[in-house]
Amino acid sequence: MMKHKVKAAMAAIFLTSAAMAQHVNIGIKGGLNIYNINNENNVKYDPKVGFNVGLLGHVHLAKQVALQPELVYSAQGAKYTTAGVETKLKLDYLNIPILIQYMFDNGFRIQAGPQIGFLLGAKAKSENVEIDFKDNLKKVDFAIGAGVGYVHPATGFGVDARYNIGLSNINDNNGSKSYNRGLQLGVFYLFNHK
Repeated sequence: MMKHKVKAAMAAIFLTSAAMAQHVNIGIKGGLNIYNINNENNVKYDPKVGFNVGLLGHVHLAKQVALQPELVYSAQGAKYTTAGVETKLKLDYLNIPILIQYMFDNGFRIQAGPQIGFLLGAKAKSENVEIDFKDNLKKVDFAIGAGVGYVHPATGFGVDARYNIGLSNINDNNGSKSYNRGLQLGVFYLFNHK
């Protein structure tokens, strides 16, 4: 029920913004993730490298202000080593960030906004053994992201860098609290960019 309400609210925000907008662009994006899990009990994990790929909308609200909703598959997680054996925690999310951007005249942008993530899968892999632990994690993750970007105005191609800070505990048990943290580096293309 909550999932449907969140989706409806996001659709309403996007449609309202599009109606007020000067123009709207649709685009594609992809890139590199460097994610980790921050634990309340100070257990230290190492960052895990993954990728992200998805769609974006770029809605101009004013000459230098835009709203950018995205729909992105994101491979996240962390890794740790115990007694010489490395274990990788692989967390798969469908993330929906909604960023407000300030656009400079030279193509550079600064951006920040909330993100909601839906857990698609969670596995722990150690040597040749893989364990599914999705049932131990919450299905929804809230975060806030901030970053910078650049688009080449003549072509619609661009690059961006963003850091996402998880705001909600991802553990679905009474143990210590854990939060997603991650750096995303990517490229994107806006169709019919103006």
